This record gives sequence, C-alpha cells and structure tokens, in this order.
Amino acid sequence: MIRVVIADDERLVRLGLRAILDAEPDLTVVGEASTGAEVVSVVRELRPDVVLMDVRMPEVDGIRATGQLMATLDPAPRVLVVTTFENDDYVYEALRAGAAGFLLKRATAEEMVQAVRLVAHGDSLLFPNALRQLVAGRRVPATTAPPRTDRLTEREGQVLRLMTTGLNNGEIAERLVVSPETVKTHVGSVLAKLGARDRTQAVITAYESGFVQPG
Repeated sequence: MIRVVIADDERLVRLGLRAILDAEPDLTVVGEASTGAEVVSVVRELRPDVVLMDVRMPEVDGIRATGQLMATLDPAPRVLVVTTFENDDYVYEALRAGAAGFLLKRATAEEMVQAVRLVAHGDSLLFPNALRQLVAGRRVPATTAPPRTDRLTEREGQVLRLMTTGLNNGEIAERLVVSPETVKTHVGSVLAKLGARDRTQAVITAYESGFVQPG
C-alpha cells in the first residue's frame, strides 16, 4: 500500500485529491496539511511514501518544506509537486530542493494516480520541455566547486544527456544498443558521482553545470 500525505492550502483541492487517491486499491491518504510548516510535522509523524506538495502555501512554502523534509528525514518521502503553472520558478526551486517531479493541477485523475505510483517506486516525473523552459534564462547559482560532471566517463555522459530528454532506462538502452541492466548500472554510477538523490537531481546538475544546454 502506498501511503500519501496531501499538502495544499485549499481544502477543496485536498478533498478532490483524497477522493481520487483513496479510490485506488493500492493508494491511501494517511494525512493532510494546509501549510508548509504543518506538512513537515505531519510527515514526521506519519512517514508517508509520497507527499503531494503545493508550492505556494502560507507560512512556509512548498520549497522550504521540501528542503526540510529532505534534510531531516532518512529515508525522506518522495515529494511530487502539484502546481498550476508549469513555468513557475517555484517549481524549479522545489525540484532543486529535492522534489522527485511535478504535476499540473489540471492533470486527469488517471495521470495523478500514475504519477504517485511512479515516484513511489523510485522513479522521477519530469517533463523535459517544461524543465528546459524553466532552466533557460535562469542565472546559475555561483559556486567555487568544480562541476561534478567532469567525473563522468564518456558513456556515463551519454546516459546523462539522454536522461535530460526524459528517456527511461529501456529507451536509453535502445538508443545506445546496450542492455537495460547496463543502463541501470550507468545511471547508478551517474547519481553516485554527481551526489544526486535521483534522476531529477542529476538532470538539474547537468543543466546548472553547463554539461547540457537548455536550448
């Protein structure tokens, strides 16, 4: 059973999401929160598998709440950002803070359910075109550390570039004419060398280091 906490400052939104998720035999909503501060407390108590996180909430927004969950819980829940606008800077900052992906509030019930299952099983939910638009024109945070991408082998670099296009392991395997197991090994190595929690963090590192250009 996949345990979910819903964080949104609009009660009707929470009720709607709860109805969608609780209708599925493998999903259950174990708690709700109306602010970022509240969701941190609720998640610490209930330890859900997935948090549906609105980024724009009073007191503490979804970005700070996501960062706090990532920094203080081990294992941390998978955070799926639910947003109204896909080109919202809040979404990008939430991804940088550790969210596994994002979904638009206008998504269908089926898309919402599939997204929760996807991130619960350790995958990331990214929309390559939307992420490229979010990255384009942004000022890359200043850093004195060398880009971790210089630690990658040539093959690992190829895998990372294909990850930024949204391909899964099977699709990458077909593109590179190797086995899915080989790709899985390369992906694990990429995450380890970049110090990335998941594919989302690896893709963001690829963009912010200049390894991949958003255009």
